Amino acid sequence: MRKMAIMYGRGVMKFVDEIEITVKAGDGGDGIVAFRREKYRPKSGPSGGDGGRGGSVILVADENVGTLVDLRYRHHIEAKRGENGQGADCYGKSAPDTIVRVPVGTIIINADTDAIIGDLTEHEAMVVVAHGGDGGLGNIHFATSSNQAPRICTPGGKGEAKSLRLELKLLADVGLVGLPSVGKSSIVSKLSAARPKIADYPFTTLVPNLGVVKMNVDDSFVVADIPGLIENASSGAGLGIQFLKHIQRTATLVFVLALDATLENDVLEDLKILRRELSTFDEELIQRPSLAVVNKCDLQETRELAPTLKLALEKEGLEMLLVSAATGEGIAELKNKLAEKVLAPTPEANVVEDSNS
Repeated sequence: MRKMAIMYGRGVMKFVDEIEITVKAGDGGDGIVAFRREKYRPKSGPSGGDGGRGGSVILVADENVGTLVDLRYRHHIEAKRGENGQGADCYGKSAPDTIVRVPVGTIIINADTDAIIGDLTEHEAMVVVAHGGDGGLGNIHFATSSNQAPRICTPGGKGEAKSLRLELKLLADVGLVGLPSVGKSSIVSKLSAARPKIADYPFTTLVPNLGVVKMNVDDSFVVADIPGLIENASSGAGLGIQFLKHIQRTATLVFVLALDATLENDVLEDLKILRRELSTFDEELIQRPSLAVVNKCDLQETRELAPTLKLALEKEGLEMLLVSAATGEGIAELKNKLAEKVLAPTPEANVVEDSNS
């Protein structure tokens, strides 16, 4: 299980995006053997009722849950057993299902087979991960013309038991990727109301930051700052490998580039590193709609380099925008450009049904 922590106010907020648990559904209640004992009817037949069904274990996506940390101390989750049947044709009560709420974006994997059981990408989406056992049959089901006093019943069925691995892939419309200390967190804070931890040293961002960008009353989109990648991140170097999977959920990628403190780094080489790491992790990622954002345009060196960069990035198939997270310059243009990409109506939305067809 991987776990990290960031400071939030005076406390510590845990971010857990992968965890293993075991689940056990409830067994079904047993059916019973019973006979009616009514006055003046000493042999009035079988009356043993069925057992109740065992409770199932159900995982439900909840947009108000942001991490798997709540399951950190619940490695074993078990639903209740169904009640046994009773006499006088009374059935046992079925057990309630056990509901476990997890973040939207949680993937449920069978830890023994690596098979994906479910992918919860919408609020209130649910998956039954362990089915409760059926209730056993009472002897009322076994009466026949030749055996009117059966002494037969069946036990309740066993509830399913599984080992699961839960993986959280954050859902965001836009993913900001870049090398450490290029200003991704600062850009998120300018675009949205998010207030991530920001400092001038590498790997300040230890967990993905999410921000909601409000365009108007009805339109908004989610932007994610993915913690800094470094060369060979896809092979396990640095922090990047821990968060590359979160980029898989984003519809649009923004490559954030900037001159470093020495003003001597090759920005185009930085872009090649980012693209190579994304491609090594998942080739499909570099096919996503994307653009390049060059930060720190308040520096004279960045402005002097901008025309050359623009031409070079266009050859790479990337539109370039200049911004300054420090002064806010270019942020409004970036916000509008991202809105065009993620809020544009899909082609299907423009299709009008022909009433004559």
